[in-house]
Amino acid sequence: MYQLLTDSCCDIPYEILNEHHVDFISMYVSINGEEFADDLGKTFKIQDFYEEIRNGAMPTTSQVNVGRYVEFFKKYAEMKMPILYLCFTSGMSGSYQSALQAVEIVKEDFPEAEIHVFDTLAASGGQGLMVYEAAQKKQAGMTLSDLLSWLKENRLRYQHWVTVDDLNHLQRGGRISKTSAAIGGLLHVKPIIDVDTEGKLRTLEKIRGRKKALQFLADKIISTTENSTEQSIFITNSDAMEDALTLKEMIEEKISVKEVQIFPLGTTIASHTGLGCIAVFTRGVERV
Repeated sequence: MYQLLTDSCCDIPYEILNEHHVDFISMYVSINGEEFADDLGKTFKIQDFYEEIRNGAMPTTSQVNVGRYVEFFKKYAEMKMPILYLCFTSGMSGSYQSALQAVEIVKEDFPEAEIHVFDTLAASGGQGLMVYEAAQKKQAGMTLSDLLSWLKENRLRYQHWVTVDDLNHLQRGGRISKTSAAIGGLLHVKPIIDVDTEGKLRTLEKIRGRKKALQFLADKIISTTENSTEQSIFITNSDAMEDALTLKEMIEEKISVKEVQIFPLGTTIASHTGLGCIAVFTRGVERV
């Protein structure tokens, strides 16, 4: 017996995590002077959060600190339950290092505790898909040791393809210049972003027009998915369900897959992308 853990950057609704017996720790988001836990829709309506952004709010986020990780891990150490924590990529947050520090603290009181902190090098639905597949393998009887080996072997096969619609939001967050946002808006430029082998975001293309950007994402998923009939594909979106459904149709017109699931982009990730973000994830060829 062992317990799978993750964090709210996985962007899987809490109902699905509960169904698969995965516990999670929440990042914190501040908006309009108030701080709340990103609990994946359990108590906070994500649509209300989107409306706040639409009305001009500029949310900020904070990573999980060492103390909260200590409490998160300690309850399983007290039960003598081995744990495997699939953590938000170290390429975008210091949470991974905080989790490692917490393990050392917990082991001061529980030296026999078995705590594995796994850097997913993934985010949003990429991390979520990894968690989802790990939970399925655990339920099928895979041992903790074998699951760790499988994750290490497949970690860089989780593909992330993202387009962001709200350049003004990126500008307000200091991610692009005001001039770039203005010119990009006039030209209807949609950046194409992926996650590299270090788990960091990188901009690969700048495409004019939303429909062309969606087609680019579809083409990338189609070309990078291996053994498609055995694969699950996740699509996340920040208040762009119509485009998410369009992307789903584009993919299913070309390849057959086991399933395509669409989820809202969680409040932590959406704080950095703004509205209109579409991201699609699969397990396929290794990232380059």
